[in-house]
Amino acid sequence: MGDPGSLVTEGRAGDRSWCLRRVGMNAEWLLLEDGNEVTVGRGFGVTYQLVSKICPLMISRNHCILKQNAEGQWTIMDNKSLNGVWLNRERLEPLKVYSIHNGDHIQLGVPLENKENAEYEYEVTEEDWERIYPCLSPKSDQMMEKNKGLRAKRKFSLNELEGSGAEGPSNLKSKISKVSCEPGQPVKSHGKGEVASQPSEYLDPKLTSLQLSGKTTGAHVDPGPAKVVELHYKKQKASNPSASQSRLELFKVTMSRILKLKTQMQEKQVAVLNVKKQTQKGNSKKIVKMEQELQDLQSQLCAEQAQQQARVEQLEKTFQEEQQHLQRLEKEQGEEDLKQQLAQTLQEHRALMEELNRSKKDFEAIIQAKNKELEQTKEEKAKVQAQKEEVLSHVNDVLENELQCIICSEYFIEAVTLNCAHSFCSYCISEWMKRKIECPICRKDIKSKTHSLVLDNCINKMVDNLSSEVKERRIVLIRERKAKRLS
Repeated sequence: MGDPGSLVTEGRAGDRSWCLRRVGMNAEWLLLEDGNEVTVGRGFGVTYQLVSKICPLMISRNHCILKQNAEGQWTIMDNKSLNGVWLNRERLEPLKVYSIHNGDHIQLGVPLENKENAEYEYEVTEEDWERIYPCLSPKSDQMMEKNKGLRAKRKFSLNELEGSGAEGPSNLKSKISKVSCEPGQPVKSHGKGEVASQPSEYLDPKLTSLQLSGKTTGAHVDPGPAKVVELHYKKQKASNPSASQSRLELFKVTMSRILKLKTQMQEKQVAVLNVKKQTQKGNSKKIVKMEQELQDLQSQLCAEQAQQQARVEQLEKTFQEEQQHLQRLEKEQGEEDLKQQLAQTLQEHRALMEELNRSKKDFEAIIQAKNKELEQTKEEKAKVQAQKEEVLSHVNDVLENELQCIICSEYFIEAVTLNCAHSFCSYCISEWMKRKIECPICRKDIKSKTHSLVLDNCINKMVDNLSSEVKERRIVLIRERKAKRLS
């Protein structure tokens, strides 16, 4: 992760800020700045560029957008991403805004095969600025400015090398002498052995810039193309480990030689100054000799630098070619993966359509069978209804013929049965016996009368199912007979 120092603003110390904390990492956190819209994706022009090292197409060009609503609440929206945005393990609908709160879990993309978690998982949190600042991920514009600076530095070094090479080998020595002594006075003789030697702080900055970076980091040149080359070697090592390792070893050996020459040159300079202080004007030959050795060392150092610059140019060219090759391979691999995904999706779609067609045929067969059963049930129901109506009609005929009094032609009211087994209304047979004491049907003598409760109950239940006119007429008839009997 790059240095997020440019993210520090005045007055931020002691403040609390919202951010997306990368799960399981103390780096690559995404800052949510108040009042600013935050875009995340793998393309250019987004706030934070996420380039997956495992699956390049996992993150879309403009994957999602985070911004504050009118109440100041942070929200997230899936910008029609391919692999989706997940909030608390639930996938969000594209182009729909969802509120996020402290502790929410956000997942970009889906886990790959044989992996439980996705590559990019975050947790919404509000922390102190001092806690967030060291863990922030650089923004896309900061990375672009840094890359531009590296390219400008590399271009400047290449232009210097081309200028020194164009002068030809004949002028190289004079050029080196000129460069090695500026901006101070050159080391030369002034007759009678007088020498105007300069201290080490007047040496060329390009020569004195070679410093030991410490016991832990090893030797490097700063500022100079060495840092760029080391960066290129780190990138190049992923594509071609064996070749990059051998070139890196060669580069380290060359740098150690340059440092050794620089050390010797500084020792000579110190010796020249010491001799000058001790002898003043005497022993000028020894001083001239030491100055000559110093110039030779400076020449060797400049030659080594020129040679190293040529190697740097060759390494940069090789790195660019390998980088272009890797980009082509990644593009081809991405297109191939996309084709495979499309083919798999198409195959699944076809299988689903076939299954739906089979299900449709099965449902049609079931519906046809149910329709046949329904038609048969309707026919059987119609037959049963006809039989029921026929039985009811027959029962009604029987009831009308058998349960009517022959004297009044009405349904029995308080039915009585004579000794001859014929039945009549109690009122009707009493009135009949005032004239004759014999059965109106069979003409036998009437010896006994018996009330028939069964007939009364049957007739009452039958009348309850008849029309209201029949019920009213029967009630009126019962009242009239009771009145006549009482009178």
